[in-house]
Amino acid sequence: MIRFKLKELIALKEREEGRRIGLQEIADATDIHRTTLSKLQNPNGYKTNTDNLDKLCRYFECELSDLAEYEKDCP
Repeated sequence: MIRFKLKELIALKEREEGRRIGLQEIADATDIHRTTLSKLQNPNGYKTNTDNLDKLCRYFECELSDLAEYEKDCP
């Protein structure tokens, strides 16, 4: 399963900038619907497209590996 680390990236950006960052702010900056961002925070995983991944990497100024990681499914 692919796990998105959106919560971690938001927390890191909040610490770096010293302010709270809401999903609506990210949605406005990336043109990704707020509901999609909310689903990407879900630990159960979510299917998204590469365009959204590109937008998020650009917003957070990070590599794809900083945004997502592969976790083996538990047997």
